[in-house]
Order: sequence, then C-alpha cells, then structure tokens
Amino acid sequence: MPYQLIGAPLSLYSGKIRGYLRWKNVAYAEVLSTAEVYKAQIMPRVGWPVIPVLITPDDETVQDTSDMIDFVENAEAGPSVYPAGAVQKLAALILELFGDEWLLIAAMHYRWQYNEDFVYQEFGNTAVPKLPKAERYDIGKQRAEKFKGSLPFLGITPATAPAIEKTYEAFLRAFDIHLAAHDFLLGSRPSIGDFGLLGPLYAHNYRDPASGALMEKLAPRVTAWCRNTHAPQHPLSGDFLPDDQIPETLIPILQLFAGEHLPILVSTLAETQKWVQDNPGTTELPRAVGFHKYRIGGIEEDRAVFPYCLWMLQRVLDHLATLSGAKRQAADGFLERIGAGELSNMQILPRLARKNFKLVRV
Repeated sequence: MPYQLIGAPLSLYSGKIRGYLRWKNVAYAEVLSTAEVYKAQIMPRVGWPVIPVLITPDDETVQDTSDMIDFVENAEAGPSVYPAGAVQKLAALILELFGDEWLLIAAMHYRWQYNEDFVYQEFGNTAVPKLPKAERYDIGKQRAEKFKGSLPFLGITPATAPAIEKTYEAFLRAFDIHLAAHDFLLGSRPSIGDFGLLGPLYAHNYRDPASGALMEKLAPRVTAWCRNTHAPQHPLSGDFLPDDQIPETLIPILQLFAGEHLPILVSTLAETQKWVQDNPGTTELPRAVGFHKYRIGGIEEDRAVFPYCLWMLQRVLDHLATLSGAKRQAADGFLERIGAGELSNMQILPRLARKNFKLVRV
C-alpha cells in the first residue's frame, strides 16, 4: 500500500510535505480533507482537526510535517534532504524553521488582505466539493472565519501590515537574487530548508492569485522555484554544494532570520519557561501561553507566545550539539557571521517532545 496524504491545495503545510514526497519519489495517494474525511479519519486518528496527516503503508499516523519528512527519510532509500555538511545542515534547519514559523506571518497577511474571496471558495471546495459553487462559498466562508480571526494572535494588525509587506518583499528580492545562481538553497538538490520555505511561498503566496501576481512581478525566479519545488521534474536528483559551502547569496536571508525571527524565539523561550514554572504539574503545553511584544520592520506589536516554534528550534540546537572540533568551530563562526551567535549557547529547557500529536515537556 502507498502512503496516504490527507491534505488540501490551499493548506500551507500540505504544500510543504507534498513537494517533499514528490521529490523523494515515494508512492502516495492524496486524499482531500473534506468534512467527511475529518470525521471518519482525522479526528479518530489525531484527536483534533488538523491537516496534513500522513498515513504510512503500515497504517501509522504521522501529523507534523517535520516528523513526516523524518519518517520517510528513515523508511525510504535514496538521497536525503539533509545535507551531510555540518554548516549546510545547520543552515537548512534554520531555514526550515524560518519558513514554517516566520514566513507564516506574510503568508497569512497576504492571504487575508488580498485574496479573501478566493480563499473562501477554496475552503468550500475542500470541505464540501460536491455542493454547488455558491453553497461551497458560503460554507467555506463559515469555516474560514477562525483562520481569519487568528491574525491578531500572529501579530498581524493594521499597524504591522506595512512592515510585514516590506520585510517579505525584501526576502523575495534576496531569494530571487540567490536563485539566479542556484536551483535551490544549497545547490541543485532541495534541502529540508527548501521545503520549509515551500509551504508559505507555494500554498499561500504563489497559489493565491493576488499575491501570486506580486511574486511574479517582484521575483519571477521565486515563482519558477515554487513550481519546480512543488512538482519537480527530476525526483531524487541534484547535489548539495561541495565542501560544506554556504552561498554568499544566502547570507542576507539568514541575516533576516537573525534580525527579525531570532529575537521572537528568544522571548518565546523565556515566556514559555515562565509558564512552565507557573504550571508545574502540567505536562502538555497549550497552543499559546500568553502574549508578548514582537518587532517586525521596526514596528512593535503584541503577539501570542507559541511554544511549538521552540520544538522546531530544538531541532536546530540538537544538530549543533552533535558537532565538535573543527565542525563546531565552523558552525559557530557561521552563526556569528549571520548575527545569530546566541544560538551557540542556547538550550531549550525543559526539553520538548511531541506525544500523541501534542506538544509536551519532558
């Protein structure tokens, strides 16, 4: 039996894992996450409404996209999306985190600021695909309201909107320059970092029509990268750059991570540690543990504290902890160069894990 991917075309993280499965060249069948599928499959397997969900050939259920990719990497033969080079792997993990958790802000902003009617129809097309178009739209609008309502919790407000667009457009231009010399982030093979960027860039900002037109105008190479990375013509092909090289054109993107995303991660760690101290008998962490200030493009706003991003950051730090000698020196030098030197001494305490599809402290 092949893998089954329960997802949807408009889903950010479905785009991430779908692109990976296509490149990895594994047999899979995609199942649209209709209302019936939520009731019959997702809720019984996972316990809460979420996509994507991967069902393995042995009928195991895997929910998080990073866990999905790691499962397939361990189960299937062929080239890996994790570079062997210590610094390249570090950069790739950072960029997966950056795509999953920081570009999410731009993805959600552009979706609801410029593509609202399109998205209502897409939600309806997913939930109730057999109903007439007008009915699909009405039901889609009802289902999408909670996603639109999440914008303030992400720090997306009228005050931050211009800054979000400014920083996102700066990222697009930097990535477009990089893609003039390289097919992917680290050479001619996609890395875990490419698939981290693919979710927000393809499923939201390329596929949604208004933001897709903006991407084509500002960064046509990024548009082509979205198409190619989501539906690669040459599965399992390509190589990472030799000698653990980090392209010079990647440095501005990594500096954007260090300048804008990393301060939020540092604050999230402190706020989450406070929450754990205040809730000593609670193992499971909620989706949010209060609010804190964040800055984007020089604008300050309130934002919910999301502990999940620390689990993603822990993946970065765990790799860093495996390094010693010259490899560790190279990694620390790389972090200093991009302005993220504090990662060298950071620890996620208490450690986090995902058990029964939920985030827990261990």
